[in-house]
Amino acid sequence: MNSPLVEVDADALEVEIDLIYAGADNLAGKQIYQDPRCLLHRDAERCLRKASTLARQAGLRLRVFDAYRPAYAQYLLWQALPNPEYVRDPSLGSHHTRGVAVDLTLIDASGKALDMGTGFDDMREHSHQFFADLPAEVQRNRLMLLGIMLAAGFTYIDSEWWHYELPEADAYPLIDDGSVGPAG
Repeated sequence: MNSPLVEVDADALEVEIDLIYAGADNLAGKQIYQDPRCLLHRDAERCLRKASTLARQAGLRLRVFDAYRPAYAQYLLWQALPNPEYVRDPSLGSHHTRGVAVDLTLIDASGKALDMGTGFDDMREHSHQFFADLPAEVQRNRLMLLGIMLAAGFTYIDSEWWHYELPEADAYPLIDDGSVGPAG
């Protein structure tokens, strides 16, 4: 089978990869990924490549928290937080499981994350893309990330400032990459 997934090359794209679900410090409270490779559908990887170029034009870089997510991982996240506002019901298929969604933030030249008002996977209203009651600096940082990602060909969701996906994400098939099994 010819998989549409490609590995994100951190050096080639000049991005930092910090897959949150490869460790235990995440919303499920346990390691989810055994295989810490950062994979994306080739169409999404092309857009991420463009986003990285745009971020570097602003003197910044991207830090990737999550990309392709195997089906078993979506089930584990749903078990930890069965709230469709933040975690897609695995029976519907996540856009991460299609390989067309990426979770990320911006970092400065020293590798420090820009202040986005909340951390990654902070499942509260404060994490919503256009939550108004945040300092102007946070608003600017979120809007800069939004502008970079939209210009690169992604779209956003309202409930998570860090989540971007390809338009018409549901049109992409679910990908069950059997080489990426659950953590033991």
